[in-house]
Amino acid sequence: MRLTFLGTGTSHGVPMIGCQCDVCTSPDPKNHRLRTCLLIQHDGTNVVIDTGPEFRLQALRARLDRLDAVMLTHAHSDHIMGLDDVRAFTMRQGTSMPVYGSAATLGEVRHRFSYAFTDGPEGGGKPKIELCPVDRPFTHASLRITPFDVRHGREIDIVTAFRITALDGGPSFAYVTDTNGIPQKTMDGLRGLDLLILDALSPNLSPTHFSLSEAVSVAQELGPTRTLFTHMSHALEHERTNASLPATFALAYDTQVIELG
Repeated sequence: MRLTFLGTGTSHGVPMIGCQCDVCTSPDPKNHRLRTCLLIQHDGTNVVIDTGPEFRLQALRARLDRLDAVMLTHAHSDHIMGLDDVRAFTMRQGTSMPVYGSAATLGEVRHRFSYAFTDGPEGGGKPKIELCPVDRPFTHASLRITPFDVRHGREIDIVTAFRITALDGGPSFAYVTDTNGIPQKTMDGLRGLDLLILDALSPNLSPTHFSLSEAVSVAQELGPTRTLFTHMSHALEHERTNASLPATFALAYDTQVIELG
């Protein structure tokens, strides 16, 4: 299984508009972060988690010429506003695009992209989206996927985390973004991972995201073989931060490729 980080940035992205800090002005490409998006490739299947506003650019950069499904963690703009760009794939492939997520997330998608679900002139085309609510383990092609709830700020703000394993066995990983609290049931379901991809916004405490130190503590409790952090702000400089982390922990970066198994 191959994972490619198409984006690792927070809602502002890095560089942040108008900011002249050392990270936003850094020449190091590992400090340039588009909004979070992960590409999963296994056995001829291509799936992405989240489609933020730069999804078109991310797909072009990755030379992605086929997409088989989308999984959405939640309906905040930095995670769904590029969903219209799946029409390039649905038009070329001649099929609808399965979009997996919680019922609440998909309800918001139907509202914000209402034109995709109504009859009318297509002009340059409309994305053909098949909304697939999930609240229990499911399979897509060669992947077994288990959704879990995590908290994003208030108790009522729920984000979907995903644990993913190939149907033919092998390593498993989890993608857990936009959270500042993981219920015990979810913690129990995220043990025994080969790779944990976890939200870590900045060094500072946040009402809606894990700080870096909080994320390290959660990962140490879960005990994955390896942990990579994502959804990072300009408060985290790549090389300097990595030098401060334990050996099996690191900040992910845009275009990073991980081979599992």
